[in-house]
Amino acid sequence: MAMTAAFPAASEAVGPALHIPDGFLSLPVAAAGYVASAVAIAVAVHMTNRRLGERAVPVMGVMGAFIFAAQMMNFPVAGGTSGHMLGGALGAICLGPWAAILVMTSVVALQALLFQDGGLGALGANVFTMGVVTALAGAALYAVLRPLAEHSSSLRVVASFAVAWTTVMLAAALTSVELALSGTSPLAVVLPAMLGVHALIGVGEGLITAGALSFLLATRPDLVGVATQGARP
Repeated sequence: MAMTAAFPAASEAVGPALHIPDGFLSLPVAAAGYVASAVAIAVAVHMTNRRLGERAVPVMGVMGAFIFAAQMMNFPVAGGTSGHMLGGALGAICLGPWAAILVMTSVVALQALLFQDGGLGALGANVFTMGVVTALAGAALYAVLRPLAEHSSSLRVVASFAVAWTTVMLAAALTSVELALSGTSPLAVVLPAMLGVHALIGVGEGLITAGALSFLLATRPDLVGVATQGARP
């Protein structure tokens, strides 16, 4: 999930959102975000072209539409803030990391262009934080936990909750570092604030991810990991 509360003034940035607006990142940090995102997207395109299963393309479209729609639904969290689904972990679990990066990049970019969720100058950092990091970390964490729950759908759902919560916390921590490096807010101030609020938001992310995965495992288990099924060597 991502916080959707408005950013305070730069000098008072205590609990900012994951969608970073323009003016909160320094030029070097914003440029580094674009470079890192561009490299990750290029690798994702290459890996997806090499390994994409034939059935994965329409599933990527459906997953992207689901995440985009789910992110439109906000709910109150605490202290005047609200949260919404992030979706990187769910995408990684169902599609693998590379296809998930492409889906999340599309979602984050569309949100910035259509709904002004995050600034265009900070788009590279937002894509990297919410799309690349959550997809890669989500896939890696789920790969570690899945063998422990290979023969139990219930345990796989529990694992997905843990993965989703962790990816939200990683995204919040990285956003805090980006803001601190930009001089927007001291790390000692912004990091505890971000982690504290996103620990609650991550619970919502985990519940939605677990619910979606539970539904898929019960109705269409063949769609979980579909991006690697029938993949080209």
